[in-house]
Amino acid sequence: MTAPTPIQIKVSLGGAHPPIWRRLVVAGDTSLDLFHVVLQVAMGWEDAHLHCFRIAGVRYGPADDDFGDDVDEATVTIAETLGAHGRGEYLYDFGDSWEHELLVEEATEPVELDGLATCLGGKGACPPEDCGGIWGYAQMLEVLADPTHEDHEDAVEWLGDEFDPDAFDLAAINARFARARSQDH
Repeated sequence: MTAPTPIQIKVSLGGAHPPIWRRLVVAGDTSLDLFHVVLQVAMGWEDAHLHCFRIAGVRYGPADDDFGDDVDEATVTIAETLGAHGRGEYLYDFGDSWEHELLVEEATEPVELDGLATCLGGKGACPPEDCGGIWGYAQMLEVLADPTHEDHEDAVEWLGDEFDPDAFDLAAINARFARARSQDH
């Protein structure tokens, strides 16, 4: 039995300045519903909202009667969708509308997959859930950077003193992938 072909994908959070992105390697036979889990782990989301994929004009999502026009994401793989078309989108939280650009890249070196996925690199912290989308996040960063702003104390209380928008911990992401894979089986 041969191992599934790994696919390298760059995930970029649309509209983020400075950029927020992750470079991932995932097995090509990974279903889109499992790739949703990969994206949640890689970006740092809490999986508290609805999501869907848009690839080559087709919308993929969870099997749900409320979204009958979606193709069930559990029935297709990354190789069949992103691998075949080279790019797509992942939309998380239909209210805040976090749009992630998905771009298949040519791998520069072979990667051994021993977990759910492997993160090769990235930049920037995941925005907090329910902060109002990319525009709300940008405003929140302005408030945090200005101790004289009238909402500064509220923002610090909500996020804590420790929030660093530039934080990115490659080892922590890959450790979460390893734990997620062990829980999956």
